Amino acid sequence: MKLSDFDFHLPEDLIATRPASPRSSARLLHAEAGGIADRIVNQLPDILRSTDRLVLNDTKVIPARLFGVRHRVGEAGATEAKIEVTLLEPQADGTWSALVKPLKKLREGEEVVFSSDLTARLEGRSDGQGLLRFNLTGDDFDAALAEAGAMPLPPYIAAKRPADEKDKEDYQTIWARNMGAVAAPTASLHFDEALVSALQARGVGMSFVTLHVGAGTFLPVKVEDVTTHKMHAEWGRVSETAASEIAATKAAGGRVLPVGTTALRLIESAARGGSIQPWEGDTDIFIYPGFEFQVIDGLMTNFHLPKSTLMMLVSALMGQERVREIYAHAIAERYRFFSYGDSSLLIP
Repeated sequence: MKLSDFDFHLPEDLIATRPASPRSSARLLHAEAGGIADRIVNQLPDILRSTDRLVLNDTKVIPARLFGVRHRVGEAGATEAKIEVTLLEPQADGTWSALVKPLKKLREGEEVVFSSDLTARLEGRSDGQGLLRFNLTGDDFDAALAEAGAMPLPPYIAAKRPADEKDKEDYQTIWARNMGAVAAPTASLHFDEALVSALQARGVGMSFVTLHVGAGTFLPVKVEDVTTHKMHAEWGRVSETAASEIAATKAAGGRVLPVGTTALRLIESAARGGSIQPWEGDTDIFIYPGFEFQVIDGLMTNFHLPKSTLMMLVSALMGQERVREIYAHAIAERYRFFSYGDSSLLIP
């Protein structure tokens, strides 16, 4: 299984840099029973059955991009350097691992000033990343970060425009509540209050799980034999309530449909024993063709990057030929791609 098996040509102008407004007005490619239908996300209540259950990721994206200044007094007098930081994940010792640019301009023990309230000291280096200790913790840190930080937009959007205040709302789901992600579970960005109300009226079940999406979700696959690729690990939790709701839906013959690849990877991690169980920990599950799904019956997801692990995941679900057909249709019909783009409902 070669990396080139998951490649396709994507016209640059199909990469979305802003979401649809309202959220549920995005387009929805509905692939089921061998056919493809062009729909709108707000038609989901008409498409889904009252016995279906959606599984949603309630992680909350932190404004993880920070721009600061390092001050230094040396032989040349007082100097300063601009430092850009992208927070990756908190460590057990209270520091944060972070991408620091340029890391070589910062010495261990030196401080970066991000705002009048927020500073951080470089405590060490690991695997090309910096380990930062902030001057604040808890709610004080959250508040200062919300004020000073910007949303960590994916590289393919950040290359086209900087993050702004609008992204603080756009790049967050309406049910986000557990802080810790540095990337959004983007399939869920299509849901607004009106759509949720319509789905509830239809009788569609909804269960919430938490997977803190890491920056590793954007790491390219660098090996030609994809089976040798090592996935990044992300922390997740499936509560007892969510596990029992999902199990009850399965037992009653209903369909379990995760919204987004993050929710899918998490509940399949929790079902490796053959049935869904409460679960908490780091998962580095890698889903590619040949994978045996234990719990899911389909997937709502956005359109993914060529040669990405997410292309491999949807190919595992639908089959490689079927995915090629779906993506050819999406490109021909000019669906919008990636995090702020349109969506698909894939039922094998």
